[in-house]
Amino acid sequence: MSTVFLTGASGFLGGHLLRELRAAGCEVKALSRRPESDAAISALGGIPVRAELGDLAALQAALAGCHAVFHAAADTSMWRPHAAAQTAANVQGTENLLRAAESAGVQAFVHTSSVSAYSHLVHGVIDESTPQRGGESWINYERSKYLGEQAVRRSSLPWIVFNPSHILGPGDRQNWARLIMLVDREKLPGIPPGIGTFADVREIARAQVRAWQRQRFGQAYMVGGEQASFVDFVHRVGAALGKRTPRGATPAWALMTYARLLDAWSRISGKEPEVTPESAVLTCHELRVDSAKARRELDYVETPLDTLLADTLDWMRQEGLIGRAGTKNP
Repeated sequence: MSTVFLTGASGFLGGHLLRELRAAGCEVKALSRRPESDAAISALGGIPVRAELGDLAALQAALAGCHAVFHAAADTSMWRPHAAAQTAANVQGTENLLRAAESAGVQAFVHTSSVSAYSHLVHGVIDESTPQRGGESWINYERSKYLGEQAVRRSSLPWIVFNPSHILGPGDRQNWARLIMLVDREKLPGIPPGIGTFADVREIARAQVRAWQRQRFGQAYMVGGEQASFVDFVHRVGAALGKRTPRGATPAWALMTYARLLDAWSRISGKEPEVTPESAVLTCHELRVDSAKARRELDYVETPLDTLLADTLDWMRQEGLIGRAGTKNP
């Protein structure tokens, strides 16, 4: 039996990775920082391990006896005051994990990067041959994901990199789930004018495990899905829930102006705004991703958006996040 060390196991993608690794017969030691995470990890058959990405000695101890590392943890904040902590997690944390894995003799490092490593500065369809421009970005999330991925690529470890697009699916409480809950409450103030590429979280997890099993070391994979404008996406959600939605997109200039005003106020209030200039730019961007390599080499499946959305909504209803009986905050 292979022993795998997993980060981000209590999160959205990480939880699905834990399920897939356990289904593959692996013992999974999962990084955990709090008792609530311990319970979630244990419920899925993982072994909670107390450590921090900033604590190299703790990581070295945790990785003893592990055959592979799956690194899915990341700080996804879009608020500038969080930039230093985000860089520490996404860059220095990844570097610490790599050093600990090297010293422990780990045989594989599977890294969840992001399409954001390519940056909103790239236009057109993105595939693995597209030059990454995250290092040039003023958005710290893009820059930190780029730098973290570059650290993996420089490593002496056998590595595999995944660059997911917009991840959707059962288990989401923080990402697209927030927008869906606003639609359910008929409180969505507007729709950004960009285009998304929606990837099934379950298929991303399966592709990562297959890539490790097939030893696709030194390879990177774009993992996307069906493309849809955010207007189309919101209208599909509204139709599925029987809720009213805004008819068209908010102009990019209006969204940016609103975001800048909220950002200015946040410097006084100290509270993170609902919309930041960073998030506004990304939701105005037209993201198009080509997953042909992952489909060809890893049997990656691009789930049709209507099917993926139906599965997501069913799970959210079961969890009480949406529905006539009311909602609850994640």
